[in-house]
Amino acid sequence: MATWNRRAALQGLLTSAATVGALGLASACSPAEEKQSTEAMGLKDNLKQAVCRWCFQDVPLEKLCAAAKEMGLRGIDLVGPKDWPTLQRHGLESSMCNGAEINLTDGFNDPRFHAQLQKQYAAMIPQVAQAGYRNLICFSGSRRGLSDAAGLENCARGLEPLLKLAAQHKVVLVMELLNSKIDHKDYQCDRTSWGVALAKKMGSENFKLLYDIYHMQINEGDVIRTLTEYHPYIAHYHTAGVPGRHEIGDAQELNYPAIMRAIKATGFQGYVAQEFMPQQTDKLASLRQAVQLCDV
Repeated sequence: MATWNRRAALQGLLTSAATVGALGLASACSPAEEKQSTEAMGLKDNLKQAVCRWCFQDVPLEKLCAAAKEMGLRGIDLVGPKDWPTLQRHGLESSMCNGAEINLTDGFNDPRFHAQLQKQYAAMIPQVAQAGYRNLICFSGSRRGLSDAAGLENCARGLEPLLKLAAQHKVVLVMELLNSKIDHKDYQCDRTSWGVALAKKMGSENFKLLYDIYHMQINEGDVIRTLTEYHPYIAHYHTAGVPGRHEIGDAQELNYPAIMRAIKATGFQGYVAQEFMPQQTDKLASLRQAVQLCDV
């Protein structure tokens, strides 16, 4: 159900360029105002935090934004153009934009989808920049029998024409690492080493990785050493408890404060977004606890 919900959320956010044309540049708090706001919440705020929209789909967006702002979050992840005005009214950033992808399975590793993906990303990249945002998510897609080498070459060919446009608009295409063991069977970008090899091949600051801590704990473990070694290639992080993808407290196996300290030690300046599916009745209370746990 978690996988289905996320796929439905991603696919449901494709929106026309006219929305962003009317939107204009994002209204954002100044650094001084952000610092004052997070200090008022009692946060150290050494790492910018966000929350993934799809995990809180049953919370109205206005309510989620108000709660996020109140608890010291800076952004909302996986939101498309139609919802950017709502975020802006609350002084929140679209910390990881979406809406250009086809889905999680039909991605850049398959040349059959290159023309469609290139058209959709070429249209979305200027919209992201015009709204004042930076990160735009992308996916490798499923292997469908492809070797690691072939999939990497296909991704590089599909992405390469977009990188000049991304650089022109100061947008980063961010490919998410997902586990292929439990949630996304057959997904190709399922190990950090493969994603880093692709990033090295692209050789561009406009292509990075989304290191999903939950997914990579399942597929490869060794989280702190891995993110420390490969941090120059990581633009964004997601959280969730293992096993189960629920709250990130002490009922699951990952030590999130230690992981956050390791991320902080790399000098990371991007976002850490909460992407767990809350089990508590009060879902926003779960979110608040996660934010405080990750505030190191």
